[in-house]
Amino acid sequence: MNKKMFFGAAFLMLGSSIVFGQEEPIDEKVNELEEVVISDSKFNLKREQSGKVIAKITAEDLKRSQGQSVATVLGRIAGVVINGSNSAAGQSLNYYIRGGRTRQVAIRLDGVTISDPSAIAGEFDLRLLSVNQIESIEILKGASSTLYGSGAATAVINITSKAESKEQIAAHFASSIGTNQSQEDQDYDINEFVNLASVNGTLGKVSYLASFGNQFSDGLSAGEVTENGNADAFSKFNVNAKVGYQWNKNFKFQFFGNLDQFDNEFDQSDGSDANNDSFSRQLRGGASGELKYANGSFTFVNSYNLLERLFESDFFASKSESRVYTFDVYNKYNFNNMLYTVVGANGSYSDYTGFSANSRTQPLQETINDDVADFDIIDPYVNVVYTSQFGLNINAGARLNIHSEYGTHLVYSINPSYTYKFGENYIKGLASYSTAYITPTLFQLNAPLFGNQDLDPEENSTIEGGLEFSSTKKFRVSAVYFLRNEENFVDFVDTGGFVFLYQNVEDDFSTDGVEFEVNSTLMDDKLSLRGNFTYTNVDEELSNIRIPEIMMNASIGYQVTDKTYTSLSYQFNDERKENSFDPVTFAPIPKELDAYGVLDFYISHQLMKNLSIYAAMNNITNEEYQEIFGFSTRGRNARIGFNLKF
Repeated sequence: MNKKMFFGAAFLMLGSSIVFGQEEPIDEKVNELEEVVISDSKFNLKREQSGKVIAKITAEDLKRSQGQSVATVLGRIAGVVINGSNSAAGQSLNYYIRGGRTRQVAIRLDGVTISDPSAIAGEFDLRLLSVNQIESIEILKGASSTLYGSGAATAVINITSKAESKEQIAAHFASSIGTNQSQEDQDYDINEFVNLASVNGTLGKVSYLASFGNQFSDGLSAGEVTENGNADAFSKFNVNAKVGYQWNKNFKFQFFGNLDQFDNEFDQSDGSDANNDSFSRQLRGGASGELKYANGSFTFVNSYNLLERLFESDFFASKSESRVYTFDVYNKYNFNNMLYTVVGANGSYSDYTGFSANSRTQPLQETINDDVADFDIIDPYVNVVYTSQFGLNINAGARLNIHSEYGTHLVYSINPSYTYKFGENYIKGLASYSTAYITPTLFQLNAPLFGNQDLDPEENSTIEGGLEFSSTKKFRVSAVYFLRNEENFVDFVDTGGFVFLYQNVEDDFSTDGVEFEVNSTLMDDKLSLRGNFTYTNVDEELSNIRIPEIMMNASIGYQVTDKTYTSLSYQFNDERKENSFDPVTFAPIPKELDAYGVLDFYISHQLMKNLSIYAAMNNITNEEYQEIFGFSTRGRNARIGFNLKF
């Protein structure tokens, strides 16, 4: 599809609003600022009672982010850098939050921590998820191992998938088309397609949901080193199913299943063009149940994941098959609306098998056996929240990590805050001290050539202090200082003679920084203003790769009419350090990535009660930059789409 056809379709969709202009107005005013958080205690608490730093991405935020990736949406949060999110659709991702690294972030989906034991950092691949199937996301920043276990050192990303409608039957169809082009290629060919179909509802005591989503992207070469490199396609689909039963008003349970899969073409690690392919699949199933009783509830949730990854090229091939069983069982009790307790146990059982070959044409040989590469973890934990009537709030907890390889380890946290209320306003001061425990991954221990069975776990401690002011639920501003100390940092180092191993770095180091956020709604909630600023000071001697010292986000949204909403957003990332690697010796070659700023535009219009359309323009100024040295990023791109619900 050429440029004229693309903009012709856009004008046709926008022009159709005139035809339906007499339909009943749909009120989509900007929502008031979020007041309720759950991630810091597993209870629904008013934000003013929470002493943690929590950011929330709402259903409305996600609706206005359709066609984008989960990583791109997360990258707008203060202190959150998802490296690779603005590159080619299949670019591998790294998660840097508050100057930490991927293995220090815990990702949870519907109450269960999800991971991939075969990944270098053990992380779950966010490329597998679709924005269209997510209801909301909470990002809990700071060390949170007491509630969420090993790995929750810098943040916890709590993802909640879409729930069933209370109607007997409801359906949601969404589709978008867009360009997928670099800064040099501005032909506006349609090369990206994102679709969703969902049917859900409640029939008496039974609730159900079935959804299917897919994405296809082409037209953009992952590598930038080779001029006019071949485009690298990315194809993904998601299947999500839930069936629940409400036995009575106090007891309910649910079964769920997910299949997430993608195929991706990618280039060489130096950014040169190559004929490489990757495949990733997650098959996940499980169940959850909740039994309510006077002043409390008992919850059980578990899941079993089968993950498979395959990489193929003319010069190498590798395959991994991993399995993860995870459960979380806990009892919540509310003594008197002032004292809340959670007592529970969290466990996971992980293993994986690895295979490799010298090329895609040769048979794969087993290199890692699941009898050796396995972990068992069982963690009992307790958390207590006290909310006084005079403004003092205390959140404290402890967890005993019982690890099959590393024995027992205690982590704990103490988080006092004080809220002074006057009228509909409040000012809150918060402080916290939290410890975290990160075990080496199965890959770091068992990888051929690079693995090291003698690795010790990393230990983190985080101090936070900050202030927050809120006025009439329309204006909120906060500033937080954080300081994180790390011991036994695991790094990939040259042990001599270009022999690289994962090793603990003996020297301790620290990372500190400041996060500043402001949110406001004005003009009868028609105008919304959001902004955040992050300063991160990472130890120069160790790892500050790809982490900007200064990062800023700003957005302005306006409800033009009852039917039309529009927004403009901007993101700035400071200069970042990077290492390129010699393809023969693996020796690091220091590089520096330039600072950049990206401006985006979005508009949506309600055509009818059940039908809305939207259009977006990303990187309006066609800013040229790199997230990863030698690799492409997306230039000016356009997207149009619709949502149909009934």
